[in-house]
Amino acid sequence: MTTGASTPTYPARPRRSRLRTFLPLGIATWLVLEIWLLTVVADAASGLAVIVLLVAGFLAGSAVVKRAGRRAFRSLTETLQQQGGGAASGVEAGRNEGNSFLMLGGLLLMLPGVVSDVVGLVLLVPPVQKALGRYTERAFERKLREAGAGGLGDAYTRARIHRPDGKVVPGEVIRDAAPGSADEPRDARPPLGY
Repeated sequence: MTTGASTPTYPARPRRSRLRTFLPLGIATWLVLEIWLLTVVADAASGLAVIVLLVAGFLAGSAVVKRAGRRAFRSLTETLQQQGGGAASGVEAGRNEGNSFLMLGGLLLMLPGVVSDVVGLVLLVPPVQKALGRYTERAFERKLREAGAGGLGDAYTRARIHRPDGKVVPGEVIRDAAPGSADEPRDARPPLGY
């Protein structure tokens, strides 16, 4: 059965971002490198040395994650007690940022492998944490500026109102009568059995 309506034409698929293109290749390369380095260590020392290295990395990483979690929880409770649930001060925000890098470093230490252990240990160094914190803050602010004057929430709203055919439908729904009022037609209300 045809209705005479034309089928909608959809715009061409957008190009994949570089991150989505190269991320699987990067993960595969990282895994192969980790396995190769573990075999090199096993050849140089022994299989027992590799097992000790992996267990030591896991234990050290879990201790770091536990410590960072305790610091984050303590900071949260102090902030809630001091400000009654308000925003954190600059010092506490810096401590929370350091906690996130401590947590990431601990998680990387927990992963089996030599490269992840080295990167995890580098993330535990405070000057590296501060430099990475400044970099991520600048990158986040740049992304917010690119999103427009309305900020991130406005960008989200603009992204939601795009239709699949590429047309933008701005607007809002206005009701003359509130749902359930006497002005609303009786048959528009759902039956009570639902």
